[in-house]
Amino acid sequence: MQTKDRSLYLKATFIGVLASSCFLGGYALSQRNPAAAPADTPASAFSRAIDARGALPASFADIAEQQGPAVVNISVQGTIKTSARGGGPQLDPRDPFYEFFRRFQPPAEADDAPTRGTGSGFIVKADGVVLTNAHVVADASEVTVKLKDKREFKAKVLGIDKLSDVAVLKIDAKDLPTVKIGDPKTSRVGEWVVAIGSPFGFENTVTAGIVSAKSRSLPDEGYVPFLQTDVAINPGNSGGPLFNMAGEVIGINSQIYSRSGGYQGLSFAIPIDVAMKVEGQLLAHGKVSRGRLGVTIQEVSPELAESFGLDKPAGALVNSVDKGSAADKAGLQAGDVILKFNGTAISQSSELPPLVSDTAPGSKATVSVWRQGKPKELSITLGQMDSGKVAAESAAPQDKQLGLAVRPLSRQERAEAQVAGGLVVEEVADGPAKRAGLRSGDVILSVNGELASSPDTLKSQIGQGRKKLALLVLRGEDRLFVPVTVG
Repeated sequence: MQTKDRSLYLKATFIGVLASSCFLGGYALSQRNPAAAPADTPASAFSRAIDARGALPASFADIAEQQGPAVVNISVQGTIKTSARGGGPQLDPRDPFYEFFRRFQPPAEADDAPTRGTGSGFIVKADGVVLTNAHVVADASEVTVKLKDKREFKAKVLGIDKLSDVAVLKIDAKDLPTVKIGDPKTSRVGEWVVAIGSPFGFENTVTAGIVSAKSRSLPDEGYVPFLQTDVAINPGNSGGPLFNMAGEVIGINSQIYSRSGGYQGLSFAIPIDVAMKVEGQLLAHGKVSRGRLGVTIQEVSPELAESFGLDKPAGALVNSVDKGSAADKAGLQAGDVILKFNGTAISQSSELPPLVSDTAPGSKATVSVWRQGKPKELSITLGQMDSGKVAAESAAPQDKQLGLAVRPLSRQERAEAQVAGGLVVEEVADGPAKRAGLRSGDVILSVNGELASSPDTLKSQIGQGRKKLALLVLRGEDRLFVPVTVG
């Protein structure tokens, strides 16, 4: 009886697998032999729908076969300074002869140690222009590009842009295969994507996954709205292309998030439209010019949104404005919430830096802000970034009701901090302020936009029945808004 049941189970499984194979293979079969399926079958209807969109090739193998020849392996050589070697004996600092040898031994010399590395890239112009990551070729004394057909070329680095992590190389060759450039803005979360590169030196390795998220902002990478994927990316994949299912490049694989140093399901790619703009500037001018606003910003939390009178948490909250900057000249103020930049809505603060940096210096921009409960529009002539700072993200953010002991700044303290007034936090007890993250030594500059000139400012705001307070705090050299929920 058991044998009979197992036989039926195997037959049913075989039929199920066969049916699935026929359905999934319908597109490929109908493309190669249109007469293979009747016009009214579900498989052919599915094929026609996909063909009409022009979105999918027959398989990942088609992408690898068609686009693989334009993907290159990059190897680099260079030197790094090793630890200095002194001319005398290496003694313990407590040794009585240590000071003698420290003063009179020959000067220490540093060794130049050779280094090697590998990465990936792809050909964007048939005359030998190659894109890769800046960190792949930075500080390299020699760069070699190897094609899939085993030909090798010495490459010249035409330009490097470390902020976007994009580099442009040139090899002396003609009529090379090139990739197709796509539009990452049309890609959707959940769509299939394919990476080709050289992880750990294994050339033309193909991996696949999906788009996990878009417009990701990473720490210290505020100028690139990264594509997040779960495609397997490892050391050596850096600089390689990320393809959509139409066989078009939509990104440059740049980095991973990992605790082990290897792939753990989080990989990030530079959108190809960002990279191509950088490539155009590097080829034309040898450098990249970016617009600069001159503010520091932070995210608008639900508590801050309520305290500012916004109907939802959105925009970029201005913490401080650099003196003499474009924002300063246009009248932008700390406490303003930037809701739109040149008509583009800002849903979260990380969206602002790429928009600003992508705007040419000297051009005029319209900035829509929320100020003291009312909308306001400002016209700003952007400056030029020269310090890697466009709109930098700031650090993440006795009144018995708040649990604070404060005192006004002295005249000397106001002069040193270059502020008109403020309250020094001397003690933080258990209560709303402590839960909000306030610390001893913080300086409260304003409360809901009102200058914090005395402790009465806090009492006045609470006395108005305000349950949400937005405190502008000076912490060290940084300014940030701290939302405090009263009660």
